[in-house]
Amino acid sequence: MANALLTTSLVKKYWMAGTGLFLCLFLIGHLAGNLQLLIPEADGARDQFNAYAYFMTHNPLVKILSWITYVSIIIHAIDGLILAYQNRQARPTKYVKNNTSRNSTWSSRNMGILGTVILAFIIIHMSNFWYTMHWGPIESYILEDKPVKDLYTVVMKFFTDPDMGLLFTVFYVLSMIAIAFHLYHGFQSAFQSFGLNHPEWNSIIKRTGYGFAILIPLLFAIIPIALHFKLITQ
Repeated sequence: MANALLTTSLVKKYWMAGTGLFLCLFLIGHLAGNLQLLIPEADGARDQFNAYAYFMTHNPLVKILSWITYVSIIIHAIDGLILAYQNRQARPTKYVKNNTSRNSTWSSRNMGILGTVILAFIIIHMSNFWYTMHWGPIESYILEDKPVKDLYTVVMKFFTDPDMGLLFTVFYVLSMIAIAFHLYHGFQSAFQSFGLNHPEWNSIIKRTGYGFAILIPLLFAIIPIALHFKLITQ
């Protein structure tokens, strides 16, 4: 039984679908928190964002959800790499006249590459923010009788750095494009993996997936652009 959970392709697809849909929910919650960075500092953005970060790192339920998220990312990444390898091994010979673009989208044919780019982004992103939040040299101040870490200033300095801020912003936006293509195929594929493939529902799932794949990465990308180019009235 345990061996089947690790080796069966069908089970891997279930894990991929389940963790993928859970991570979609995570993206919504993470975006809701990050959008607070677009609030003008004069309106209390610094305190509001730092209070949010404090809550996210101290609430027991959120901590449990955080560990589920970390495990989901690892399982999703490993399963994705294994499935991509197995699919490539199953088709070792490339037919000269095989026009795969007629039968599949670009994103579906390159999910392995997109997933690798996204994994690299997650590692870099967590090393710059998640690691800094927990163990990095970051200033604290008292807010509502609690010592909170000033992650707001860390984020601002990261994207407005005179030497590397533009490069960080461009990398973030390109990563969001990769996530958009990944979601474009993955959202619909997840429902199909669970057998939710019915004419009455397919069009709704497809339109919802397209909208999700465009809207969520777009809003994420707007944040570093607005911060770097100082589009927010302070």
